Amino acid sequence: MLENIISFSLATIVLALSPGPDNIYVLSQSIANGTKSGLATTSGLVAGCILHTTLLAFGLSAIITASPTIFYGIKVFGAAYLLYLAFKVYRSDSKISLTSKVSKKSHQKLFKQGVIMNILNPKVMIFFLAFFPGFLWDKDGNTVMQFYVLGGVFMLVSFIVFGLIALLAGKISTYLKSHKAVGPTLKWLQIVVFIGIAVYILIP
Repeated sequence: MLENIISFSLATIVLALSPGPDNIYVLSQSIANGTKSGLATTSGLVAGCILHTTLLAFGLSAIITASPTIFYGIKVFGAAYLLYLAFKVYRSDSKISLTSKVSKKSHQKLFKQGVIMNILNPKVMIFFLAFFPGFLWDKDGNTVMQFYVLGGVFMLVSFIVFGLIALLAGKISTYLKSHKAVGPTLKWLQIVVFIGIAVYILIP
């Protein structure tokens, strides 16, 4: 159990640090409107994960109980999706852009926007479906509880990483502008993590 959670946490840390729409938006909000705005956005994004975790826990747990074969098929799909994400990252531009315009909103509105951004993004649910099953530590045990534990770890780690991005936004922005090699490094790190998780999921 502990080994699975540690591996899951490390993978989540790398993915949370990898440039993407969510952490770039948190960084942009923090730079433009202050740390509290970044933290409000972070809280909303993380809160939205509760719904995805619940749907995943009860939906997949029923499938695991009904058919181990179907569950293995889902794991294969998950590995294939992660390899597809690795390919997309490989084809993408490694430059990290912080030039998007950010409007001033209340903290409450930013929280709501974060929740909505997360809940209405089908890619989040697909990613959860691909990412979580490979880290279950007891397929014959209480899988609902295990999914909630993984979901809780994912939300906690993401909040800490995104929160640090909000707190250190100014320094991060300055560093990114003066160190152009950061983008390519994070790009290849993300590719390695996606491929590594895909392989890990398929190992019996």
